[in-house]
Amino acid sequence: MNELLIIAAPEVLEKRNGWLASLRNERRLSPNTLDAYERDTRQFLTFLTGHCGGPATLRDLHTLRTADLRGFLAARRREGSGNRSLGRHLAGLRSFLRHLERQGLVNAAAAGAIRAPKQGKSLPKPLTDRQALRVTTADSQLHDEPWIAARDAAVMTLLYGCGLRISEALELTPADIPSHATSLRITGKGGKMRIVPLLPAVHVSVDAYKRLCPYVLPAGEVLFRGARGGALQPAIIQRAMQKLRSALGLPDTATPHALRHSFATHLLAGGGDLRTIQELLGHASLSTTQIYTGVDSARLLEVYDRAHPRA
Repeated sequence: MNELLIIAAPEVLEKRNGWLASLRNERRLSPNTLDAYERDTRQFLTFLTGHCGGPATLRDLHTLRTADLRGFLAARRREGSGNRSLGRHLAGLRSFLRHLERQGLVNAAAAGAIRAPKQGKSLPKPLTDRQALRVTTADSQLHDEPWIAARDAAVMTLLYGCGLRISEALELTPADIPSHATSLRITGKGGKMRIVPLLPAVHVSVDAYKRLCPYVLPAGEVLFRGARGGALQPAIIQRAMQKLRSALGLPDTATPHALRHSFATHLLAGGGDLRTIQELLGHASLSTTQIYTGVDSARLLEVYDRAHPRA
């Protein structure tokens, strides 16, 4: 973060750094969430400095009114933030202010008194089973280097075959996937551990990549490598999927994360129960997993409307 861009009193910046460190080291929030909370509080402090006419102090935070917070959310909405982003802004500010309140520095009542904007329900956009299978084959990958094509196929196969997040797949080491393994131990968001089955197709794909990879792959280092041998970055896989969308005629919603959605949706359609799918995905709450029932119902209605003679 660049604190030269934050107009706030040093005491506020110091407390903010401590809060962010506690989120990273104690609560073990994901890097994406940490980046979002850093950005949200930076924007809020910048807004508050203009709102109060000077660098934001702990006293300014102590005397916050609900009107001040609503003014910030209104400013963010004018900048284009939707309800989901506004809800995240508010969640980050509440966390920061409650952190200060526990230290006896501010009163966080104003933040607790504001209700988050209602979130519209948006269903995940999975690929069809045929589309997912095409994306995960080495022959479909658009790269002249055979080992890179095999690498991309192996990553895609892990996302679809095991329901992994892209960050989880790229953190794997060769020791995590020994040739005899029948399951995979994953550390997900918040340090939550889960075990997912390793399908034979996943082993085949990963083994093909290992055979072709020109770099030494020590057991304790990252498995997937970039073209120059460093750790493979998520953006590379995202770009590979973007090229596949064009080549295979896939929808714009076909992203690496859509393969995780496809994993859950296809399991549910095949008779999997929600509790098991929740465990496989590493969701803390069943309500998060239940969104896939909406996808399955929507697909059933689509088939009904298209195929039933009286539809």
